[in-house]
Amino acid sequence: MKSVDRHLSDLLVGVEPLQTVTMDFLDALGAVLAEDVVSRVDLPIFDNSAMDGYAVRSRDLAGATAQSPVVMAVVGDGGAGAVPPPAAPGAAVRVMTGAPVPVGADAVVPVECTDGGLEEVHITRQPDLWANIRARAEDVTRGEVVLRRGTTVDPAGIGLIASVGLGAVRVHRRPHVLVLSTGSELVPPGEDLGPAQIYDSNGLMLAAAVRQAGGTVRRLATVHDDPDALLGALSEALPGADLVITSGGISVGAYDVVKAALGGLGTVIFERVAMQPGKPQGRGLLGPDRTPIITLPGNPVSAYVSFHVFVRPVLRRMLGYQDVTRPAVAARLLEPLRSPSGRRQFVRVHLATVGEERVVRPVGGPGSHLVGALARSNALVVVPEDVLQVRAGEQVAVMVTEADSW
Repeated sequence: MKSVDRHLSDLLVGVEPLQTVTMDFLDALGAVLAEDVVSRVDLPIFDNSAMDGYAVRSRDLAGATAQSPVVMAVVGDGGAGAVPPPAAPGAAVRVMTGAPVPVGADAVVPVECTDGGLEEVHITRQPDLWANIRARAEDVTRGEVVLRRGTTVDPAGIGLIASVGLGAVRVHRRPHVLVLSTGSELVPPGEDLGPAQIYDSNGLMLAAAVRQAGGTVRRLATVHDDPDALLGALSEALPGADLVITSGGISVGAYDVVKAALGGLGTVIFERVAMQPGKPQGRGLLGPDRTPIITLPGNPVSAYVSFHVFVRPVLRRMLGYQDVTRPAVAARLLEPLRSPSGRRQFVRVHLATVGEERVVRPVGGPGSHLVGALARSNALVVVPEDVLQVRAGEQVAVMVTEADSW
């Protein structure tokens, strides 16, 4: 059987970041920058007050104490968005947080160190030079690269992009992914079930996983076990897709429609990968544009694990990420595990933090149909091919599958 690492390597051959597009930065949330973001301004843009108080010349307040306050005339107000009057010798200007520091002032006295006067103010201490002033360009200078190419646009990044004056950014566009479930037994959720029918969970699960990974989804209606119908559906929907994902129909059964329909094209191959769950896998290219296709097993757990191990890295490469595989984290196993020889096992677990230690506990049994247990898991313990047993208390490598785990 083929190794997991070899199969992933083969899937990534020829996959490159998609074309770049200019987006409003809010629409670019979760996308990857295709070029550096350069600041158009200094940050702060001007010297401004760090708190509500009075802008003064600090030397005018020598000797000020609570017992012997210095009394100053208040010569004006400076609110945010307004230009304040200059700070004359021996006078104070009332300022609000974020307001420009008046010309001539070199410190801001917090309102708590005053009586809060409006026409004159009693100040009870002398501030240090430049106290409570946010200096122009102390954070970012004009022309500075503030976000590097390859950075994921997150909410903090959006705040920074907006702060430096950009209305849009250049990012790699999101991959358009075609998701297809196969099986004559499948019925859309919400409809009534007939005899020997089940609801199509894989299509929705995989579509949600694609969205979570940063792609956009076109989900086809379930295709029955008819090779001609499958080829027709794919041919009609393929234009504009960057990737096709199917689930089901790739094992060795009499009704494995994906293998029957695509196996004769000469561009799609079906293989057995040394992993559990998820042994049957397929990959190839479709249509005149040679669109990549990844065919996944039909059992829900197998499809879910296969997505995280194989599909997600392909999507991340298309999105422009440098690191496409999830980094493993270490955790202590709370219950023993057994694993088959020669296969890399991915065990559904619940990962938690107890004190300062990460711990994992297996969820559900080994069956690839246990969707309830799958939904209670948030990670996968990765057991190497040559390990047959892991004792409780041992450290294990964990692939976290939660959305915000990266």
